[in-house]
Parts: sequence; C-alpha cells; structure tokens
Amino acid sequence: MGGLVLLLLLLPFLEPRAAPTFGPALRALSSETLGISETRSAETSNYSIYYFDQKGFMWDVAEKLKAMLVFAEHRYYGVSLPFGEESFKDSKHLNFLTSEQALADYAELIRHLQRTIPGADSQPVIAVGGSYGGVLAAWFRMKYPHLVVGALAASAPIWQFEDLVPCGVFMKIVTDDFKNSGTKCSQSILRSWGAINRISNTGTGLAWLTKTFHICHSLSSEEVQRLKDWISETWVNLALVNYPYPTNFLKPLPAWPIKVVCEYLINPHLSDSLLLQSIYQAVNIYYNYSGQMRCNNIFETAIASLGSQVWGYQTCTEIILPFCTNGIDDMFEPRDWNLDNFSDDCFKQWGVRPQPSWITTIYGGKNIHTHSNIIFSNGELDPWSGGGVTEDLSDSLVAVNIPEGAHHLDLRASTSMDPPSLQLARSVEVRYMKQWITDFYNNARKKPLAT
Repeated sequence: MGGLVLLLLLLPFLEPRAAPTFGPALRALSSETLGISETRSAETSNYSIYYFDQKGFMWDVAEKLKAMLVFAEHRYYGVSLPFGEESFKDSKHLNFLTSEQALADYAELIRHLQRTIPGADSQPVIAVGGSYGGVLAAWFRMKYPHLVVGALAASAPIWQFEDLVPCGVFMKIVTDDFKNSGTKCSQSILRSWGAINRISNTGTGLAWLTKTFHICHSLSSEEVQRLKDWISETWVNLALVNYPYPTNFLKPLPAWPIKVVCEYLINPHLSDSLLLQSIYQAVNIYYNYSGQMRCNNIFETAIASLGSQVWGYQTCTEIILPFCTNGIDDMFEPRDWNLDNFSDDCFKQWGVRPQPSWITTIYGGKNIHTHSNIIFSNGELDPWSGGGVTEDLSDSLVAVNIPEGAHHLDLRASTSMDPPSLQLARSVEVRYMKQWITDFYNNARKKPLAT
C-alpha cells in the first residue's frame, strides 16, 4: 500500500452547555501553544489519559493500515497551555483559545512530524476525532485538504450552531433514549421536577431533599434549581455513555445504563416523596455504581476531568450551541434559548461576548458540499446526532449511522458485545480510509518528477 501512514487523533469531548456554569511535540510548535493553575492539576494530569483509554478502535486501525498513531492535544486542554499557571487568568490570556488556532497547531504538528520522522515526508495523513474532536477533524479536512487525505468525524455535531437544527433536538433525543428504555421512565422524570418544587416549599422539605439525595451540604432554597440542573446533567451524561457493555469513561457504569436506571422509574404516579426516592436510586446508578461515594456534591460538574472548565469559555466565544426544552417533546422543565441572557452570563463569568454566527461563517454551516473525503459517523442514541450529518451529502461526504450507538461508540475498542451495526460501521470506515490511501499513492505516481 506504500509507506508510512499518519493517523492524527484529535481529543476533546463535547459537553452540552446552555449557560456557563456548563503532548510535548505540540507544545514546542507554536508560541501560543499551551500551565495550568494548581487548583486544576488533577484535571490536567487525567485529561489525555481519559481519551487514550477510550479510543481503542484507533489502535486496531493503525495496525491494519500500518500507520503511526499521533494523539494531538488541543491547546488550553490537558498540559498544552501557553501561559503556565496564568493561562486561565483572564480573557486576555484565553484570547488564543479558538478552533482556528487549534487547527493551525495541528497543521504545524503534521509539518513537524513530516520533517523529523524518517519516512513520514509526503505520506498520507488521516484526521480522526470524536465529539468536539470529530468536529475538528471535519473542519481540518475542510481547511487543510492539502495536509490530510480524509477525516473520520465521529459524533461530530457540525450543524448544532445558530438555527441549522432546532434548539430542542438534543434534549428530545435524550428523552427518547429514556422513553425507549422503560415505558414510564421519561414520564417519571418529567413529573419529578414538580415534585422537587413542591417538597422544597414545605417546612422540612429542604432538609428532606438534602437527606434523600445524600447532598454533601445542607440544601438552601436558592440551590433548588442547582439540584434540578445537577439531576438533568445526569440524564444527559447517561445518554452520552449508554454503551452496550460496562464502562468506566465518565463514571463506572453497567451495560446499557439507562435500562438499569429505568428499572427504578416505573411509576410516575407515586407520591412526591416516593417518586423522588426512586429518582435518587436512579441517579445513584450514575454517581455511585461502585458504592464508594459518601455524599453528592451538586456543584461538581459530572465531567470535570474532561476539560469542561475551559470548554465553558469556548461556548461563550465561538462554539455557541443553542439548547432549549419545552416539557412536551422532552422530559425537562421548559427553558427557552435566550441569546441575550446567555451573553450576559458569559460576560459576567469570562468577560467576553459570544459570536453566534462566527462558526457558520468560517466553516460554511450546511454549505459544505464542495468538500470531500469525510466520514460522519453518528450513534442514533447519541444526543449530539441531532446536530450531525446523518445522510450522505456526496459520494465522498458520507454518513455512517449506528442505531445502537451512543457517543462515538465506534472509536471505542472492539468487544464481543459490539452490536452488528457497530461492526458494520467500523468496516465501512476502514474501507474508506484504505481507499483514501490508495488514491493518494495513485495520484503521487501520476505527478511528474521534479527536474
């Protein structure tokens, strides 16, 4: 098939956020590539490890293609930080955190590898990523087609911006996952919000909620909304990692965790207290399946170890993802998308204002038909699939859909419990990669030799 192939794996993970709360080679390549404050050291040390452990499929692909696998860390994530401990100090120091700058880093990284690794010069490169990394992989192929012959964009919601898709599509898919996993499951969750409101307004309600949900501190009336947001985050994260086998990605979880959760949510007509006790048992599957948690910190983000703090800054600048709920098509309390309020929250937290049209301006929105060689894979259980490309756009902009798949399931290691649709998806992905590589070498042979 030719010489060395480079597989460039792009790392970051997408966290839904409707309002802000929500390697050495790369570091050497750019004056703006990226210290982290001491309070973030645990997040830093674990960030890339999470992703290395979750991308087993790429190790298999690298072996099949006889490829070199390169993990490229996004600036301002993990240990790739430009200003040491002051990297997150203020918007001036964060000003270099953009997708465009990250893509430029990857371009410089490829050039560096091709200059310094014997046999890598003038060899094909394929960009691979899942979640935000998948979005970056697609954008990288669009912006740097001379550097990568193709891209696998797994669970990449490149159309989750502006009004390209309805703002409620994400939470509707979350709801459908629960609805399809238990006949009364989503109804129980929908009714739980009113139950929390009613109990919190009684004389002993706050103390009862503190005890029932094993909250680490005494709940105040001002924190009731935070409790509900924390529970909502739990349902969303369960939808993201609703895998067909036990995993330890966001949390230690059983196979098909939503089905396990829904075993506790079978009767939405229970009394408020009994219903919320069932809700706690369901939530406990996510937070304490291992049985080691003593109490729940409702102010701790469920995926704090995955760079969610700095992701909050990005969602306040260029990665503007509109979310809304109505309590009819979904199981959540009604919440409109209000850009003005969102902008004010961003300014209060980060000192910046969002640019909601910037992403569609620089990357084309749905007008991407002139590009080529991108695989868009989506699990139909994944809430982010609502903003993804789920139909072929051309012969070389192809959609691979996985009915039993949650968030970038196809990038995880192969197991004996993989559903047939997942096995088929991976075989299609590898077939396209092999074709890109063959085309690259065929085109190289046709080029006239330099004189």
